[in-house]
Amino acid sequence: MKGGVIQAQRVGRAREASPVRLCARQERLLAGRSRWMQVFAVVFAALALGVAASGYILTGGRGVQTFARTAASLLQLVVLLVPLTALVMGAMALASDRGAAELLYSQPVDRRRVLLGRLLGLFEAMVGAQAIGFGLAGMVIFTQAGGEGFGGFMGLVGASVVLTAVFLAIAAAIASAAVGERRTRALATAIVVWFAAALLFDVAALGIASLLRSGAASRVLMTAALVNPIDAVRTGTLLLVEGTAAFGAASLALLRFTRGPEGAFALIALSVLVWTAVPLWIAGRRLERVDL
Repeated sequence: MKGGVIQAQRVGRAREASPVRLCARQERLLAGRSRWMQVFAVVFAALALGVAASGYILTGGRGVQTFARTAASLLQLVVLLVPLTALVMGAMALASDRGAAELLYSQPVDRRRVLLGRLLGLFEAMVGAQAIGFGLAGMVIFTQAGGEGFGGFMGLVGASVVLTAVFLAIAAAIASAAVGERRTRALATAIVVWFAAALLFDVAALGIASLLRSGAASRVLMTAALVNPIDAVRTGTLLLVEGTAAFGAASLALLRFTRGPEGAFALIALSVLVWTAVPLWIAGRRLERVDL
């Protein structure tokens, strides 16, 4: 009797759960069992620990870095590795072949809600993998170097989470154009997008700025620091961790334009919001129109 009551309660909870949460739970389980996600968690943890423990080697010192120095050292790794991982894993998971797509999107549930649930599950799995790395590094730093600069370190954690959300949304837009086709197309597009955002964009912006006068060059660099989500997140994180001490020309131009950090943070937040919302809208529209 008791077992029947418990089973009835479970069934009731399953019925009450929203399709978004059900899809998120399933995708989180699949991502957690994925060997690629497990490799990412291990590699990210190893790199975070390595940076924390070896940062003083270049200056001839020994010991674990403080939170602030570790955050500054880890930033470039985060803005390169996290977008690449989010794009690749998102494209591979969301670009279903025709049989799986027909089964998934033929359910009496709005396709946008299914997509949102799958993205939420992937996001939770990736943030959990990153939390392992940041958590282990944080414990080592705290026990060896104290809590100085902990706020900046948490700012880096927040930047990693934001980049995960942005590039999973972009991966959804890429994958929605390849539903029912081979995943290689979505995977190739994801790698090209990462290369353009992480490397090519900055080179192009600096090349254009070098051909212009100082005023126009500053505007180009400032725009580049906002248009590219990687640059926007990098600028905001540097401002949190080191203030303006480590800023380059683009970030200083942005601060002059916004007349202070508050305005810069507002524009950075707007850029991140646009880069998350617009790809999600594109992905939803594509899924609604695709014929399965």
